[in-house]
Amino acid sequence: MENMNATPMASRFTIGIFGRRNAGKSSLINALTGQNIAVTSDVPGTTTDPVRKAMELLPVGPIVLIDTAGLDDRGELEKLRVEKTYEVLRRCNLAVVVADRESGISELETEFIEQLKRRKIPVVLVFNKCDQGLPDAGVLGQLRELAGIPLVCASARSGFGLEEIKQQIIANSNFEDVEPALMDGLIRAGDIAVLVTPIDKGAPKGRLILPQQQAIRDIIESDASAVITKEHELKLTLERLNTPPAIVITDSQAFLKVSADTPAEIPMTSFSILFARQKGDLAEMVRGVKPIETLSPGDRILIVEGCTHHRQSDDIGKVKIPRWIRQIVGGDIEFEWASGACYPKDLSGYAMIVHCGGCMLNRREMQYRMEKAREQCVSITNYGILIAYAMGILSRALRPFPAARLAWEES
Repeated sequence: MENMNATPMASRFTIGIFGRRNAGKSSLINALTGQNIAVTSDVPGTTTDPVRKAMELLPVGPIVLIDTAGLDDRGELEKLRVEKTYEVLRRCNLAVVVADRESGISELETEFIEQLKRRKIPVVLVFNKCDQGLPDAGVLGQLRELAGIPLVCASARSGFGLEEIKQQIIANSNFEDVEPALMDGLIRAGDIAVLVTPIDKGAPKGRLILPQQQAIRDIIESDASAVITKEHELKLTLERLNTPPAIVITDSQAFLKVSADTPAEIPMTSFSILFARQKGDLAEMVRGVKPIETLSPGDRILIVEGCTHHRQSDDIGKVKIPRWIRQIVGGDIEFEWASGACYPKDLSGYAMIVHCGGCMLNRREMQYRMEKAREQCVSITNYGILIAYAMGILSRALRPFPAARLAWEES
């Protein structure tokens, strides 16, 4: 569970540490963070699952460093580890590729670097274990030419070159490759935003869920005011406000009541739709709900959640959304589920994909998922969009987003 006062992992600039086994990746992440985060050993393959560490790196800001298994792992179990490494790659804003002085750079590193370039992920090459001496100038020149990217000679053990690594990370970080603010363009200084946050058995005890936390933070950062209420108190809350709010934002499951109790002139949407805009492409996800009108009994739908959690008896993804879809289609639909980092490579057998808001995923990961659906001609939509459609209020829920509303009307 993330600290409520810390920047969520999904909102941090993500830096993956990649390389062969025993290149010194774990030692490097320990040295960069100044802590023994990752287990180190002379035995190749010590790191099995990705290890994450959040920290601040100014002026980049909040970042998360992810240590990964070796790219050269072999065998069935090792292939699974490499797959996890490539899952990390999907969400990286920048990659650090580590090679050691003794082994040098092989075709494995150069092919991986080319893949990073194709994915437009900035990359820094670290030539580790240089505490015993540097390669001669000719070798360094060949390495730089071979890689075609910034190269730093360093030693995680002695600390040599660590500052230069940080400077290269800063210099090559794409500051624009981050998520837009959740409330961007929706409120101004002095505005009031009303957040409707149902408290039921699915709500975490003693705290607000992450989308609610992030919305409150963005509102405060915009020099606006947040008013928090439950759905049954919304009408009274609005009546007591001397100034109408700039927007009402609700949990999607309370959409129908909130829509009924919010005057038509006040913009209204849901946390899930806000995240569809922040993480991916809202207009595309709006168009992605349209195929529900042409579904037939026996069609398969994939429901995806970005996190894993204990499912309640009335779970939204497992129970409520399938029920609403079956009611709309008027026949039996087959459902399959995926959660966490698991996202099927083959999507071609699905009639459509319904994804959660993705608050635990970063923008790069969500865009990867949308791109995979696009490549395989499978429509993808979002929990909040589908629920608003099922309730007959999608056009209203999209009023704060003119481009997405136009996409819906044109579709």
